[in-house]
Amino acid sequence: MPSTHLRRERPLDGVTSITVKIGLLVVLSIVAAVVLMQVGSRAGVPGWITLPVALAGALGVSRWLARGMTSPLREMTRAAGQMAAGDYSARVPATSADEVGRLGHAFNTMAADLAAADQERRQLVATVSHELRTPLAAQRALLENLVDGVVTPDDTALQTALAQSERLSGLVSDLLDVSRIDGGAAPLHLAPVRVAELLGAAAAEATVGGRDVRVETRVEPTDLVVDADSARLAQVVANLLDNAIRHSPAGGTVTVHAAAADDRWFLEVGDEGPGIPAEQAQRVFERFGVGEDGGGGTGLGLAISRWVCQLHGGTIAALPPPGDATGARVRAVLPRHPSARDVQPAAPIQHRTPTQHGTPEENPVTATHPTPSSTTAATDAPPLPAATTDALFGDFWPERESLRTATGQLAGSVAVGALAALVLPYRNIGLGVLLVLLLAGGLVLASSVYRRRRWTVVSAALCVGLASLVVLRAAEWLAVLAVLVAGVLVATALTDARKVLSMLAAGATWVGSGIRGLPLLGRTLTAAGRQERLWPVLRTTALSLVALVIFGGLFASGDPVLGSWVSAVLPDITIADSLVFRGFVWFLVGGVVLAACYLALNPPRVEKVALRGARPVSRPWEWAVPAGVVLAVFVAFLVAQASAMWGGHDYVLNTTGMRYADYVHQGFAQLTAATALTLVTIALVVRKAPRSDPGDRRLLRWILGALCLLTLLVVVSALSRMAVYQQAYGFTVLRVLVDAFEVWLGILVLLVMVAGVRMSGWWLPRAALASGAALLLVIGLANPEARVAQANIDRFHEVGKLDVAYLASLGADATPVIEAGLPADLAECVVAGQYASSLEDDWLGWNLGRARAAQVSGYGTDNSRGLACEPQIGE
Repeated sequence: MPSTHLRRERPLDGVTSITVKIGLLVVLSIVAAVVLMQVGSRAGVPGWITLPVALAGALGVSRWLARGMTSPLREMTRAAGQMAAGDYSARVPATSADEVGRLGHAFNTMAADLAAADQERRQLVATVSHELRTPLAAQRALLENLVDGVVTPDDTALQTALAQSERLSGLVSDLLDVSRIDGGAAPLHLAPVRVAELLGAAAAEATVGGRDVRVETRVEPTDLVVDADSARLAQVVANLLDNAIRHSPAGGTVTVHAAAADDRWFLEVGDEGPGIPAEQAQRVFERFGVGEDGGGGTGLGLAISRWVCQLHGGTIAALPPPGDATGARVRAVLPRHPSARDVQPAAPIQHRTPTQHGTPEENPVTATHPTPSSTTAATDAPPLPAATTDALFGDFWPERESLRTATGQLAGSVAVGALAALVLPYRNIGLGVLLVLLLAGGLVLASSVYRRRRWTVVSAALCVGLASLVVLRAAEWLAVLAVLVAGVLVATALTDARKVLSMLAAGATWVGSGIRGLPLLGRTLTAAGRQERLWPVLRTTALSLVALVIFGGLFASGDPVLGSWVSAVLPDITIADSLVFRGFVWFLVGGVVLAACYLALNPPRVEKVALRGARPVSRPWEWAVPAGVVLAVFVAFLVAQASAMWGGHDYVLNTTGMRYADYVHQGFAQLTAATALTLVTIALVVRKAPRSDPGDRRLLRWILGALCLLTLLVVVSALSRMAVYQQAYGFTVLRVLVDAFEVWLGILVLLVMVAGVRMSGWWLPRAALASGAALLLVIGLANPEARVAQANIDRFHEVGKLDVAYLASLGADATPVIEAGLPADLAECVVAGQYASSLEDDWLGWNLGRARAAQVSGYGTDNSRGLACEPQIGE
């Protein structure tokens, strides 16, 4: 099962180069985006739906491939963390054939070596403690008896003390040898060595101390001479004899046999003890590889002996006893005259992993491959760990530890997307859109961690009002604008944004949730995948639908014959194009809702997005003077405005050479920009104002207060200018919206004045957003297209001027007003020129504006008649 899972998650494991993998990732991502764009285009899906779906598809393919490429690195990071905490059992599945896979193999080998080193360290402490305790205890007891006079300091007592000291010295010598071996500081000094003399001296030394074991030596030929390091070779013989004597029974015999064989010679030591089991034959030569018979010893002697043999260019091994004999046989085979090549430094003493019970050849997997438990743990890891996303988002957007899965949000988003796919395509904006918006908003609100905050409640109420405009008004531009403003409200409510920059960041994090939420999505899908009955059915159904949508859409729209067959089976609809369209809508709406749910469950710290703390000016006039200059300019402008108003048309014409209507239109954009810049200026002055002297702050407050009052007069002047211009040249929806924007700027100025009076403005950004949303809601409820049509009709009755072409361009909201306000023939001409959707409204597509327009005779029936009308009347 783990191997199948790894093959599924790492499709590029067989590629042997990481560079080629990256190239394939880029190419396949581009191919996925192009295919989705082509499918959507052929199915008639609008570009604003196709583009995000194609980008998401490319991102999904790249993430699927990149996940397999980078998962070993993530697992190594996690395993390294465990190793840093002292757990050396972690392994990584090194299944890739590229550089990352080779790194994984090396990592597993390193982990095994570290585990062995840690085990040896622990065993060294235990073994040395045990070995030191016995001679130290005996020596301490003897010295205490000598001090207390219990024992006379004769030769026997001193000999006993000397024996204990020699035992301690031997243990320390072994440890020093191991240290020299590991450090590579144990060179050989080759010289002729008489083997018989070496063995005789070693046997005599080994039997000292009253050991009831007899040592027999035999050398063939008796005058055998070899080239070796005499000290190291004596160490080998002493270690082999010590090991054999310790495991021999009382009265037993240890045989030492040395013989020459061509250019090599061998040294064999045998005893009559319990012997060495076959499965322990290699382990006894490892560090602390003591037998299981309780013979004692540090477990270093045989390991040092093997290293010395290797250093001479030879080998050492444990052999089974001949025939029915018992005991252990250890044979070392060495060159008689080692060459320079033979005496190259050998590998360090073999490390033994804690779980290894055989030779390296018998356990090839242990050092380079993970155990089954570690593999399972690695594959159950989340697809995009927090470490990866933290590197991308940092402390700005950490994930809550309690957030493990979001099954309800995932299921709800899929359901909302499915509902949108069923009710939105091939229908006008109406009741179905409202239903989708309300269900999506309810799901997101229920998921929000800030759902009980006052701002969330206010935002939810405004969003419901704005969403209702899709049913009350037929103007598509109004519906789009209302949904966008509602989206801003939702983003600020979900993130609890309070400042201007935080609110801007909140809108961006909705898009970023598509990436930040991938780990949670992966965990949720993994949890759902454990449902043995439900998940396979859903997965099979989804894959079948995707295959049907993609390939059915391509072939049915690209082959007329196949398309005719599909039409014959389902004559009422083009099933392929419909499925493609609905599939794209499902993915887009469900993805947007799911991203909002993640934003609700795990909001980022948007308050971190802020300007650096400003350094207040030390001299108040540094900002008071510029603010005063702006104030003077405002005064001069208002004086000019008063002169134009009092002088009237003749004064303006004589002074500027322009008609009054042209004069007021020319300066409207500048006044709007001046109003907005005034708010920016006030914000800068407040930010840099001195905070030490109350008198300085009071001066700036008076200047800014006067500037706000003059700005309100500028707003009134701008609105009056637009009113005069519209009365002269006609009313349009765009001019109404510009008026509304200027009104909103005036509201902001009033809010700034209130903040200045209260000496507190933390609420100002939210109040500005709420006032803008409320103003848009008021505009929508006031039916702007109908009011513009009515204003133009009233102007027509007053001055006889009418822009018929513009009236015909207005939507269904204006139709009843046009029918009621204009003469019958002119109204019929205008109404017939209006665009009417070819889609018939059912109850899901019902809209109040279109329902009223449909009751008017001739609405949208003959566009050619509208073109035959005079575009301008009375001009």
